[in-house]
Amino acid sequence: MNEGIVFNLQRWSIHDGPGIRTTVFVKGCPLRCKWCSNPESMKLYPEIMVRDLKCIGCGKCVAVCPQQAISLADNKRMIDWARCDHCLKCVDVCPPRSIVTSGEKKTVEEVISVVMKDLNFYRRSKGGMTVSGGEALFQWRFVLNLLKAARKKGIHTALDTTGYGEWEILEQLLEYTSLLLYDVKHLDSEKHKEGTGVPNELILENLGKAVKKSTVWIRRLIIPDYNDSDEDIIKLAKFVSTLNPQPVKISLLPFHKFAGSKYISMGKSYAYSDVAPIPEQRVVELKQLIESFGVKVDIGK
Repeated sequence: MNEGIVFNLQRWSIHDGPGIRTTVFVKGCPLRCKWCSNPESMKLYPEIMVRDLKCIGCGKCVAVCPQQAISLADNKRMIDWARCDHCLKCVDVCPPRSIVTSGEKKTVEEVISVVMKDLNFYRRSKGGMTVSGGEALFQWRFVLNLLKAARKKGIHTALDTTGYGEWEILEQLLEYTSLLLYDVKHLDSEKHKEGTGVPNELILENLGKAVKKSTVWIRRLIIPDYNDSDEDIIKLAKFVSTLNPQPVKISLLPFHKFAGSKYISMGKSYAYSDVAPIPEQRVVELKQLIESFGVKVDIGK
């Protein structure tokens, strides 16, 4: 598979592994995290996103929509998201680009050509390329070829994953992965399913195998009233301390609401729109709690 669906190529990234990196965000994910910061990553196919402030009320999108999902009222565009089938015809005719596409087909060569633009920065900062999502295991054949191509260019590779997929697939990807960024959202399977739509047994099983194959950083997004209690954090620290070999560290990622506007632009409701971020001091306390178990931890963004 030399072609995949990519929704962002983020250059000069400093939060997805060491050094300066280019993060390749691929579409498609089997999880449905209620707090997801990339709602445009969930579906495998390209989707439309709207920018209402740019709409000039020209009506061209109304005329071209085969599903009659778009209408105008007082020069204001309205979209019936239940009828929209994301055919993208409205994107092609929108003069001010107030309707755009999230996700497009990219070949491995096209992605690597972008990644290679910052090769000097990778070398100076010990950075490289990170594949994220969505869930990278969802388009694993494309991701595998992408990792192989980067390795051939001498680029450090990182894979950001939930670990929810077949071990045989993850094992193949790890052969060409220098660093594995592994999300551990909750250790209680029922709570994990409540927040993400899937249980966690497969995720934890794959992590136990992955630490023997790759350098691993654990990532824990701290979600208010979901996994931010002392009990949750102590369980995480104890679990990580039992892994053999142990991961390099745990990165605590404080919850934020930057994705709220994305949900609006896709006609989706955001379950965490009224949830306040965790105070910085509380995150520091959680960090210190993990460190008391002899586990290295940092606070990311």
